[in-house]
Amino acid sequence: MGAAEPLRSVLWVKQQRCAVSLDPARALLRWWRSPGPEAGAPGADACSVPISEIITVEETDINGKHYTSGKWQKMEKPYAFTVHRVRRARRHRWRWAQVTFWCPEEQLCHLWLQTLRELLEKLTSRPKHLLVFINPFGGKGQGKRIYERKVAPLFTLASITTEIIVTEHANHAKESLYELNIDKYDGVVCVGGDGMFSEVLHGLVGRTQRDAGVDQDQPRAALVPSPLRIGIIPAGDSLAMDVSSVHHNSTLLRYSVSLLGYGFYGDIIKDSERKRWMGLVRYDFSGLKTFLSHHCYEGTVSFLPAQHTVGSPRDRKPCRAGCFVCRQSKQQLEAEQRRSLYGLESTGRPPARLGCNGFNVASAMLLPASEEVEEWKVVCGQFLAINATNMSCACPRSPQGLSPAAHLGDGSSDLILIRKCSRFNFLRFLVRHTNQGDQFDFTFVEVYRVKKFQFVPKPAEDEDGSVRGRGKKRLGQLCSDRPPCCCAVSSSAWNCDGEVLSSPAIEVRVHCQLVRLFARGIEENSKQESQR
Repeated sequence: MGAAEPLRSVLWVKQQRCAVSLDPARALLRWWRSPGPEAGAPGADACSVPISEIITVEETDINGKHYTSGKWQKMEKPYAFTVHRVRRARRHRWRWAQVTFWCPEEQLCHLWLQTLRELLEKLTSRPKHLLVFINPFGGKGQGKRIYERKVAPLFTLASITTEIIVTEHANHAKESLYELNIDKYDGVVCVGGDGMFSEVLHGLVGRTQRDAGVDQDQPRAALVPSPLRIGIIPAGDSLAMDVSSVHHNSTLLRYSVSLLGYGFYGDIIKDSERKRWMGLVRYDFSGLKTFLSHHCYEGTVSFLPAQHTVGSPRDRKPCRAGCFVCRQSKQQLEAEQRRSLYGLESTGRPPARLGCNGFNVASAMLLPASEEVEEWKVVCGQFLAINATNMSCACPRSPQGLSPAAHLGDGSSDLILIRKCSRFNFLRFLVRHTNQGDQFDFTFVEVYRVKKFQFVPKPAEDEDGSVRGRGKKRLGQLCSDRPPCCCAVSSSAWNCDGEVLSSPAIEVRVHCQLVRLFARGIEENSKQESQR
């Protein structure tokens, strides 16, 4: 029998007679109860495991085991093989599980082993050799222990070899990725918190740009995607993810993959950095303090709408495994870039004018000369918060996230502008994140899907020669009306994936699917989706 042909047998699972089928064309292993000697049709209790979710398959050692059940007496000498697989648990968690299949004949057992192993060998997306960075201080000081007890056994089981580096100081992982020969690895694994992931991200993206001769400090440079994936999952598909580059005065500050927040979220992270001695409770304390302070910040936001995307921030279509929006948006972005390369794009229109409730209309002179053909839009005024999300940013306190319909790989960021409003209205906006309501359904909230944006704070307009200084000359006087409920402050800081950026004036560009993860995206059942 060839490996490409379906395989079906009657085997025993947990001392129950089961019909077991393996369909190579669908790459699917199934089994269901079959009381009779023939394999009948699968019922509602049928179990299914995609081949991509099988970690490994091995022959089971049955020596020394005794089988007193009458069901086993029909076998002169049973043979068995065990399938190690992924089992889905609650809250989108995956668990390591095993199922053992008992065969009445040795030849049949070997046939199943051979067929399954041949299908596993065809999984070209599965890594063979990984570079592992472990932060010994991650996970409350249990990073190394967590890896050795939970991650390493899976790698060994899946026949994945590793090279382990235990980091000894800040930026150790980033520096190593610049120095090592990374061509021999299939991916990079980070064991630690957000800081470790950020180091690996910056090191991998930076190394890729250096090897490709790309200047990262150029805000308009087209970054080259990294060939290596990031993650700790030993099996599964490859999930592409957008990365935003953040520049100030033609200097790269950081890369961002989740949240850029100015005003409210920037003040929280800036204040909490001074209170690390409080532990995690510092975020709650700083959050309450920032809310009560109710600071607003005056400045100008200019952005380039992401016209290539097939979705919108308010279409309530979340990013899920095999996302159509991400796939289709990337194709349209590539087509748009090809048209631009061959000069097929139209000359474009002047920036649209967005102004209401005291907002002034900004001049197109702020925009870079090379991008004047594109349709930039400009908003100026006073803001309680400016958020840019590359993903939904969902968490236990905000199950739907800051932008529920944001997508991981569509080449865009959801830009959320929260204008000056009363403290009560801002509280209503924050509370809306904890339920199923539309958090954008407020007159003081605007949301746009963008591929580039800039922010210029008003207090920085006195700095000659800088981006902010040019903003003063080109935009003129910004609106200065302040409601009695807002306290206008000079400038805030940016929260960049949990790190503080002290430069208020920034230029951001989204790079479509710049890195890949060992993941397949969020899976959700139809019942949960229908409730939206």
